[in-house]
Amino acid sequence: MGNMVKDKVVVITGSGAGIGRDFALAFAASGAKVVVNDVGRARDSDEFLANQVVDEIRAAGGEAIAATQSIATWDSAHEIIQKAIDAYGRIDCVVNNAGIVRDRFFFKMSEEEWKAVIDVHLNGSFYMSRAAAPHFKEQNGGSIVHMTSTSGLIGNFGQSNYSAAKMAIVGLSKSIALDMAKFNVRSNCIAPWAWTAMTATIPEDTPENKARVAKMKKMEAGKIAPLAVYLASDAAAHVSGQIFGVRANEIYFFNQIRMIRSLHRDGGWTPETIAEHAMPAFESSFFPNVPSLTLTPWDPI
Repeated sequence: MGNMVKDKVVVITGSGAGIGRDFALAFAASGAKVVVNDVGRARDSDEFLANQVVDEIRAAGGEAIAATQSIATWDSAHEIIQKAIDAYGRIDCVVNNAGIVRDRFFFKMSEEEWKAVIDVHLNGSFYMSRAAAPHFKEQNGGSIVHMTSTSGLIGNFGQSNYSAAKMAIVGLSKSIALDMAKFNVRSNCIAPWAWTAMTATIPEDTPENKARVAKMKKMEAGKIAPLAVYLASDAAAHVSGQIFGVRANEIYFFNQIRMIRSLHRDGGWTPETIAEHAMPAFESSFFPNVPSLTLTPWDPI
């Protein structure tokens, strides 16, 4: 492909399959040394999926090693980053891609379903980023690419755990961008549209979910990788704290929450004056509660 991230050391979580695998292959093809992280195993051989991806990369002439620890604990996340340091002497980028889904309507969701998703998506993204941070500071540079989702940015049915984690990752990314800017460390988010092993678990139990799945099946996971490679490269040195999306051949740039209207009242407000004056003034600017698919009704190209 090219040399946009030549000799950069990149840890990619959840890269044994799906979007993560495509990330690993794309980074390696662009010159990076890749740490392929995944806890998953192949169904037919029980071999770690990460080892299979490493073999693919090496067969194509690239450099890669496998790390099969979980990202969902502090210690194991640090072990993954240390493995990169031990193998290649540095760490330049972390791609927080690993994820699971436990879809359930909010009123039916169990504590286990809530915690499992939060642990992998949100805690895993924090642990991995935090483990890399001292190394980024010492070398005065680095990049973190997080996976968010329109389920958090916009909303979706049956995904309160996933939506909460993915919206929290946006806040985490922004905080990292602010806290680490003086060390030339960048942090950005990508909201991917793609059909993967994870999204294949979405139940088709409602008309809305059936329509959503039908469209997602048209979207190739490999289309997401070029943006991730760019964000890890020196060409993106000026890009931090931003939110992007990829949907087939479309790239989105998302706005972020800002105040859009204000209303002042001398002497302050009471519940009654809020009901009489404030809410009627704001209601024309209210956002409708719609699932993310409603805002992308056109077919992907």
